[in-house]
Amino acid sequence: MDVRTDSESVLPRIDTRQEAVRVRGLVKRYGKIEAVRGIDLTVHAGETFGFLGPNGAGKSTTIKILCTLVDASEGTAEVAGLDVATERDAVRRNIGLVFQEPTLDGYLTAEQNMRFHAQLYGVDRASFARRNREVLEMVGLYERRNDLVNTFSGGMRRRLEIARGLLHSPHVLFLDEPTIGLDPQTRASIWNYIGQLHRHEDITVFVTTHYMDEAEHCDRIAIMNEGLIVALDTPAALKAAIGKDRVQISTADDKAAIAALKEKFDLDAQMHEGLVTFAVAEGAAFVPQLFEGLGIAILSVTVNRPSLDDVFLAHTGTTMRDAESREKFNPMVARFRGR
Repeated sequence: MDVRTDSESVLPRIDTRQEAVRVRGLVKRYGKIEAVRGIDLTVHAGETFGFLGPNGAGKSTTIKILCTLVDASEGTAEVAGLDVATERDAVRRNIGLVFQEPTLDGYLTAEQNMRFHAQLYGVDRASFARRNREVLEMVGLYERRNDLVNTFSGGMRRRLEIARGLLHSPHVLFLDEPTIGLDPQTRASIWNYIGQLHRHEDITVFVTTHYMDEAEHCDRIAIMNEGLIVALDTPAALKAAIGKDRVQISTADDKAAIAALKEKFDLDAQMHEGLVTFAVAEGAAFVPQLFEGLGIAILSVTVNRPSLDDVFLAHTGTTMRDAESREKFNPMVARFRGR
């Protein structure tokens, strides 16, 4: 494949005032299964936008449509002001993509992997030398550029994939579950590098995750469940809208406790993660009333301030963990919805 030798390999900058991603009425069907069920979405240029939801929610299917890898059944989508259905090649030149599954060649060095990507995207030789050093230094791998990828840890490979996705200076970088399968320390390290992007690159970052703690790093998040967007705002605003603490208790008789909470305190409780779970304002202050008035032996109590998991619970009636457990028992739906 030819390598460009002129300055045209550098992408023209889009108007940063425009929307980086615009989705209207997006639907994706696989036979009778609706993986994406008519979503609307706007991502502002320059922000880090999180797509949060359990495996099987339709997040990856949506990203595949936005990256021109899958055709939508209905609706429209634009990325960097370009229609993903009618301007596919232009969209691909303007985006970077890091897949869930590794796509590096382990028998090549880090720089050889980068050079192959440069050839695919028509990055000229002079630009490659500069950009290769810039992005590899940003992810802390420049000194390892001549090492085989097979010698890299999982976290190093993921960092290299992020650097590769940035090599051609895309306007939008899509990261599909970038930390899946990594240990907590490496996950935190990856997010540290993602956080540095806006200090070094003029770019919009669109990231999918099912980790609640990771979504806290985003400027705004959309929570997706069963093919629908059920909430969209900043993490702080979504949590503030809940307004109640989550209380979880284990008792001598959980079924009777749920009934007693309704009868005596007018609280709707459900079993989540093996515990009686309910929401109440000022949870810590409510605990003494709970011990005094429940009438059933309480074995343990946990009170937590509103979290994104509480936001998910409020909008879906289940926790993220419970939703993912259900997907394990419905593999056909999970297969078509995408993780």
